[in-house]
Amino acid sequence: MKKSRRYPKHDGRKRSSAVDLSHQNVTNSQNFITNAKLIHRIIGFAGFQPEDTVLEIGTGKGHLTEALCRSAGTVCSVEIDHRLYESAGRRLSQFSNLKLIHGDFLKYDLPAKGTYRVFANIPYFITTQIIEKLTQAPNTPAEMWLVMEKGAAKRFLGIPKETKKSLLLKVSWDMKIVYHFHREDFHPMPAVDSVLVHFAKRAAPDLTRSEYHAFQKFIEQSMKYGICGKGAFLTKRQVSVALKEAGLPHAHEDGVTLYIQWLCLFRWYQRTLNHGKQLD
Repeated sequence: MKKSRRYPKHDGRKRSSAVDLSHQNVTNSQNFITNAKLIHRIIGFAGFQPEDTVLEIGTGKGHLTEALCRSAGTVCSVEIDHRLYESAGRRLSQFSNLKLIHGDFLKYDLPAKGTYRVFANIPYFITTQIIEKLTQAPNTPAEMWLVMEKGAAKRFLGIPKETKKSLLLKVSWDMKIVYHFHREDFHPMPAVDSVLVHFAKRAAPDLTRSEYHAFQKFIEQSMKYGICGKGAFLTKRQVSVALKEAGLPHAHEDGVTLYIQWLCLFRWYQRTLNHGKQLD
């Protein structure tokens, strides 16, 4: 299913690759970044070194791919659209450090070992699938720089309020919006605002694997019934005591909005009320 070539890669557009990855949908969903000055600026945030291996999701016309090939030691770019794959291969044939792959990224096998980084202008309508694949892999990337729709980015970052996805991501990742694009930066121009988000993997996650699954259940229950509502794990007094003991601010009326507060309450519940047992 996957064909591989030693050509460079893509620019930064929005392709289609969600439920329907047909050629027509892929073609119609692409928004390319072609301005050399802008590409140089956003890649500069990553500070790639000659020893770095970079994975790109979507080669597109090859503008972003070419810049990555000039910055990193090895670039692997996955492109689902056959015509773009062939065109990029011809355009980027001079780069010996590029491995160009024709295939669906969602079916692509991520590196089983070794350190790698990701830089990509991803298809917006499969943002969740891409992030889940990258962050839940056995060998996750050390860092990721993803161009994505601003609204989706805010949900993943927990802005203005934490979501289940943002809370679970923050166990292992530090995330930050590092650049805000103008719609005119893309061709064709998208109907939504776009940002560049940096994901940095923490040296050590805040929770063990078993604690992570218990934390997930704690979040789901708390978001369904409220942190201290009927059916919740904690009472209002217990929430106040736990946060006070940790030196953290009180919970807001509409729920705990800070990741550190959620983590504190989960740990307090596990230690004080659940006696270290994992949630069923």
